[in-house]
Amino acid sequence: MHLSTPLLLLLAATIHTANAQPSPTAPEPAPISRETAIDNLLSERESEKALETAITAARKTGVHEQTILEARFLYHVDRREDAAIAAMLPAFLKHRETFKLETSEIFSTNEDWLAVVEYVLAIDNLIKGDKDAFKSHITEAFWLSPRQATAFAPHIERMRLDDAMSSVNFDFTTRLTPLTGGDPIALENLMPNKKALLLHFWSPASPECESSMPDFLATANTLTANDIAIASLIPDNDPKILTIGRKMIQPFGPNLPGTWLIDTADKPLAQLLRLNTIPLFVLISNDGDILFNGDPSDDIFWQKIYQVNPKITRPGLPAAAE
Repeated sequence: MHLSTPLLLLLAATIHTANAQPSPTAPEPAPISRETAIDNLLSERESEKALETAITAARKTGVHEQTILEARFLYHVDRREDAAIAAMLPAFLKHRETFKLETSEIFSTNEDWLAVVEYVLAIDNLIKGDKDAFKSHITEAFWLSPRQATAFAPHIERMRLDDAMSSVNFDFTTRLTPLTGGDPIALENLMPNKKALLLHFWSPASPECESSMPDFLATANTLTANDIAIASLIPDNDPKILTIGRKMIQPFGPNLPGTWLIDTADKPLAQLLRLNTIPLFVLISNDGDILFNGDPSDDIFWQKIYQVNPKITRPGLPAAAE
């Protein structure tokens, strides 16, 4: 089975799950075929434990270790787990010279395989902060397999954004108008005794912002309880949008965490911080350095939070042991 679609679109296999649990006296399930084992392996995205179960089942049917490596790679790529991808580098380097196209379940050419090896090398160097090496490997990956550019582009964009943010020194004297009305507030007034400031860009017109609001509120409550200031900004001065926004937050009343503001039309923060998608988190140190700029679901955000305050526990995770 060779797929010729771009790297991040190689995930089209149907996921098969069995919800019913066998009783203790139920007979052992019939062995699955090798083809079914491969389909299950390549489509598993639920959890690391589920992936390991699929790998065990695949090995029992004789599935090649190269295929298992490919499945692990797709699992982490689809879940945007860069650190896990980088951790696979030794395995990819080990298989670089022994790769067999006839054994592959996802690659249609040797160049596609070599491009992925370069991609993993690029991610490893991106995490290490070696930008020159990242550029070299990601360029080689694109040269080897330009049709996989959709997989490479987000990392290039992230590096460029990080470069741009490194030259930003945030001005805490910026004054913004509260969403619910009143006099403009200087962001520095939110900072006394705080370890950092989180800007949350959102819009009531965005389905993604609406669906992610419960997660944001859980995060905001956790951060405000741990000395991190929160400011939620609507980057739009359209009266209709602002009216909808006020209605959305009204039910929360005084329990709404953080401060809810409207971005200024004069030198907007959205422009300074290169807002190109919402919801967006921007974490800013007390010194005005941009620590994070990106998707709220990105694990890197929590890595930066832990650097600011190691005692913080991510919502939904067990508390750290004392």
